[in-house]
Amino acid sequence: MSDNDVFNTIQAPANAMYKVKGSKHYGYVFPIAQVEDVKAHLQALRKKHHDARHHAYAYRLGLSNDEWRTSDDGEPANSAGPPILGALKSKEVTNCLGVVVRYFGGTKLGVGGLIDAYKSATLMAIENTEVVQCFIEESLTVLCSYELIGAVMSISERHCARVVEQSFTDSCSVRLSIRASQHQALYRSLVDLYGCNVKP
Repeated sequence: MSDNDVFNTIQAPANAMYKVKGSKHYGYVFPIAQVEDVKAHLQALRKKHHDARHHAYAYRLGLSNDEWRTSDDGEPANSAGPPILGALKSKEVTNCLGVVVRYFGGTKLGVGGLIDAYKSATLMAIENTEVVQCFIEESLTVLCSYELIGAVMSISERHCARVVEQSFTDSCSVRLSIRASQHQALYRSLVDLYGCNVKP
């Protein structure tokens, strides 16, 4: 079975606070599905922590992890966003946004101290949620007669497909969702069933 449709992400949003030399670093992590989710979470945190000096962040999207971005938000170059990204990478999560909100405590941490603080706050937030394995899914629709619905459901169960939607009028229509790496095998099995019309 191919693993090119598997990824790890966080199950739910979480947060943690890391304090060093009076500075407070509030780490937040969010599961995300698209870049627009990043903007929404950042806006909400900037509103919640409107008096904070920095809202640094990093995110990773997609199976290949080639869609990512970091922001130091005014901190010295590479001292905030990249350490947050490093925390996401070390936990091997994608489709995830990490944000650290910093309140300056009066003592400068230096670049090394900032790197440690931003990474630590993110790691602590990830540890406050569960890392889960997810699969990319694809769907297809099966149109068939009532006589064939039992066979369609049997094939679906054998391939571990999930029924997303179904309707029974003059004929049967069933929308199935399945792990992407198993989509072709399910499609072939259903097409081989005489009298079934299978649509992507």
